[in-house]
Amino acid sequence: QVQLAESGGGLVQAGGSLRLSCLASKSILSIYHMGWYRQAPGKQREPVASITGGGTDYADSVKGRFTMSKDNAKNTVYLQMDSLKPEDTGVYFCSALATPATTRRWGQGTQVTVSS
Repeated sequence: QVQLAESGGGLVQAGGSLRLSCLASKSILSIYHMGWYRQAPGKQREPVASITGGGTDYADSVKGRFTMSKDNAKNTVYLQMDSLKPEDTGVYFCSALATPATTRRWGQGTQVTVSS
């Protein structure tokens, strides 16, 4: 089972940028689906961005501001977050779904706080 470790969260002012990283414990080359999710206080976890063999998808709320990428050689996926807004505040989680039939794996999360 792959293990995931996020890093790169922090406190930033509105309009600023952060880059989150998610290091996997094994090769991500053949993983079916990798995604970033976030959970704001008192709210449910929601998808932010994902990468599959078909390309990259984004939530409407982050389109044009966030970019997800992966580096197979480093077993790492990234989430570049620009033009951050206070409503982007939350704990950001990395996830991996090896195949459609397996259980989704989660990292421990990293806190992102955007001040107004």
